[in-house]
Amino acid sequence: MSQMDRRQALKLLGALGATGLAAACSRPATTNESGEVVSDVPVRIGMITAQSGSYKPVGDEMVRGFQLYLDLNDQRLGGHPVELVIADEGETVATANAALDGLLKQRVLALTGVVNSSVMLGLRDAVEQAKVPLIGSNASPSTLQSVVYIWRTSYVNDEAGRALAPYMKDRIPAGGRVAIIAPQYDAGQDAVQGFRQSFGESDDRIADPVIWARHIAGKPARNAYANEIDQLMDRNPDAIYCYFYGDSAVEFLKRLYGAGYRKEIYGPGFLTEGTVLGQLKENEARNIMTSLNYSADLNNAANRRFASAFRKAHGSPPTTYAMASYDAAQVLDKGIRIAGSDLDPLQLNLALGKVGQVASPRGPWQFNQPRTPQQKWYLRRVQLDGRVLSNVMINELATLG
Repeated sequence: MSQMDRRQALKLLGALGATGLAAACSRPATTNESGEVVSDVPVRIGMITAQSGSYKPVGDEMVRGFQLYLDLNDQRLGGHPVELVIADEGETVATANAALDGLLKQRVLALTGVVNSSVMLGLRDAVEQAKVPLIGSNASPSTLQSVVYIWRTSYVNDEAGRALAPYMKDRIPAGGRVAIIAPQYDAGQDAVQGFRQSFGESDDRIADPVIWARHIAGKPARNAYANEIDQLMDRNPDAIYCYFYGDSAVEFLKRLYGAGYRKEIYGPGFLTEGTVLGQLKENEARNIMTSLNYSADLNNAANRRFASAFRKAHGSPPTTYAMASYDAAQVLDKGIRIAGSDLDPLQLNLALGKVGQVASPRGPWQFNQPRTPQQKWYLRRVQLDGRVLSNVMINELATLG
């Protein structure tokens, strides 16, 4: 090699850098037996999700769902090997913004995750300014609107209440009373608003004031909801509509039963999702009715594959949190493939609008104009499956979105 050739080669290596060199030296894209493009050029995906604090159980499920999709697809998305970088969301907007900053510095192609609705609102402007698509797989406040780079594979927070209200309206007799209780923060307010609007805000059966509880991010103290439960019992309602999740749901349901309440309980499916039922006795939870966009016992090909693989990997039924994260990976898989060789965050974001119908474990769905799922909602009842309390799908409630 001549001196001139050496100088030119050194300049080329310096210009490429480590990432560019890896791409330049990799083999060109090929096609597999199905005719799909397969490339050696890796893509980096950043996941913002709770890995510490009170939201960690949900964050763990989201990681499991996304990783399961990779495990079932040769660790590839759109034909590219994937580097999944997980950053801890923590419990505040500040900790989540730090996680976002760190991922953007690593030049991720796309983002996914986010547990907390307040955090999602707090990240909105930074994500839009960075122009990197975020496939949110849990948090979904109703006030998150007019976004370009934020997509959601979960739901909108008011939809569970909207889906459940007509069913309850048919079951509560004329002259009956429904007591409504929820923690007073973004997701709780959305859950109440959706329910009341769908039930009919002028309906006398829901005329009593909402009982707003304190939002407890961590594990609540024993009898944390004692005052609120006293108010419920004083009203002697025919049914209760409540929004709680995780440890807060466990504490509320235990103390409600201990106070002597034996009538109907309804709520968004988070009330009995994940680890909640494993911490309750049969008489504390049996026959609770919830609405959710997913049930682990749905009988379709996509769910049979997903639920079977999840149970094999983790020894427990999958949750809606895992399912929505699995679908986030599936959406990215399709979007990256559609984007083709022009693979950057802008082109990927444009490609996400062309993903079309997703063959999901929840049933087929597709993005609507606000970039949220148009999907079915299901009625579930808590009952014994053998010796284990489970959420059992009863029927379809509505298609929303």
